[in-house]
Amino acid sequence: MTAPKAIALYLPQYHPIPENDAWWEPGFTEWTNVTKARPLYRGHKQPYLPSELGFYDLRLPEARAAQAALARDYGVHGFCYYHYWFGNGKRLLQRPFEEVLASGEPDFPFMLCWANQTWSGVWHGLDKRILAEQTYPGADDDRRHFDTLLPAFRDPRYIRVDGKPVFMLYAPQDMPDVRAFTARWRQMAHDAGLEGLYLLAQHADPHWDCVAHGFDAFVLQPYFSRRRPWVSWRQPVKKLWNRLQDARGIPCLHRYDEMQDHLLPADSHPLAIPCVLPNWDNTPRSGTRGVVMEGCSPAAFGQALDRALAMCGKRQASDNLLFIKSWNEWAEGNHLEPSREFGRGYLEALKARVKAG
Repeated sequence: MTAPKAIALYLPQYHPIPENDAWWEPGFTEWTNVTKARPLYRGHKQPYLPSELGFYDLRLPEARAAQAALARDYGVHGFCYYHYWFGNGKRLLQRPFEEVLASGEPDFPFMLCWANQTWSGVWHGLDKRILAEQTYPGADDDRRHFDTLLPAFRDPRYIRVDGKPVFMLYAPQDMPDVRAFTARWRQMAHDAGLEGLYLLAQHADPHWDCVAHGFDAFVLQPYFSRRRPWVSWRQPVKKLWNRLQDARGIPCLHRYDEMQDHLLPADSHPLAIPCVLPNWDNTPRSGTRGVVMEGCSPAAFGQALDRALAMCGKRQASDNLLFIKSWNEWAEGNHLEPSREFGRGYLEALKARVKAG
């Protein structure tokens, strides 16, 4: 079996922007939450901190080059940059990718995922005030959006399937008419002289009919409960225990190994592309309202990769992709990058199973 191309989702939130300065504090980046994190219960491991790459600033080309070199050495085929387009031309956090595109460096494959979600304070455990609202103004905005990304689609580094640039939509269910959007973008790609677009969406339903919604395939979106399950008073001991946990400010806890049947179901749709979580603890962002997966380790990640690779064996060579969430979402406790606890352990688990393509 040919090993799939491993693509790591990539967060560009590691440089200050005026909006974050105003919303949070001057100089705010993802590192702000990471370094403030503290244990919330006995045995809770926080903070998780980077090791060899340090607290980098993505405005520096040296930082981006070091990431790409490390990723390439350990079997990551390319990065999938989160891309933020809120409608009417409003963008955020675009600088790192724009500089990658303009400079031609690093010479490392990439693709884009439109993270089409409203930003709110609840991301960081605060109130639900809207910071940046996701809007869908219509066909003219779709054209403006496509034209903005066309230079990226034409870049030789852009990841393709059968010659078609791969573009992913984070939340297809949030779009008012996703079929119209996919049809317009496919036509625009044809008119621009591209071989087409290979359109992906993320979705939590492993049996989702992606073709009916205008997509070529879909990526299994890691989804799990953000709250402890409701318990009836018919189970008084468990009910009281849950209330005690809430009162003590203990976040929702899951076991990493016990979640894999749910995250990577073996009976998924043939067009479902697996997405593997190395680890998860978003309490740096969400505090006591966060979710912690306990038992995360490079060895456990390796077992999850084995499960995903078995799923990949059903796919054609041309679109045999494997997504990893993520390369660097440190405030979600969700990363491949080296840490002080495990060093390059997660990268070594990946390298043992895939080859850079």
